[in-house]
Amino acid sequence: MAGSSAVLEDGSLLSRLDRQLLKLEQVFALISGLAVFSLMFLAAYSVGGRKFFASPLAGYVDWIEALMPLIAFMGIAYVQRDGSHIRMDMVIGKLSGRVLWAAELLSVVLILLLMIALVMGSWAHFERSFDCARPLCSRDSSIDIGIPIWPSKLIVPVAFSVLCLRLMIQVWGYGRALVLGLESPVAVPLVQSIEEQALAEADQLGGHDNG
Repeated sequence: MAGSSAVLEDGSLLSRLDRQLLKLEQVFALISGLAVFSLMFLAAYSVGGRKFFASPLAGYVDWIEALMPLIAFMGIAYVQRDGSHIRMDMVIGKLSGRVLWAAELLSVVLILLLMIALVMGSWAHFERSFDCARPLCSRDSSIDIGIPIWPSKLIVPVAFSVLCLRLMIQVWGYGRALVLGLESPVAVPLVQSIEEQALAEADQLGGHDNG
């Protein structure tokens, strides 16, 4: 299941890399949010045009297909950083110390290997669609209004590559915690208890009040 997590920071190289990558992840998450907003705008425009002018947005389904990779993939690295992806933690939640870090390290390594394979596969899929010798550099396009598909296909390996960078940082973080026997390592999501979540929310609200 999804839980609330905290990512600790300090002055180490690992933590600095974590914060630098977070800036890129936040930009990607913002783009994903704007894509969701654009989708709602397109839906309202299409419905309004159909109702009042008998002329819905041309290629509405094509635009949805083009925006879907932005919505589905651009925010995954940001969510991975916070540990907000849905997962079954019935076993992991009962572990602690080096055993916990070993289990987390194993899971992140397996995810990283899978994502590397997906980057390679999705990049090959993009290359089959991209050809600058053709109009709009595209070998294929959407069915209705002919939108080039290669930009949407390019989004996938780019987003997955950022996720790979995030997973590499977490491999480093969990590996460091395992070797050194750290209690609260940096640059990895630490699951918070209900009490810790409440305290964090209270501190956040208190900070807004003080500002």
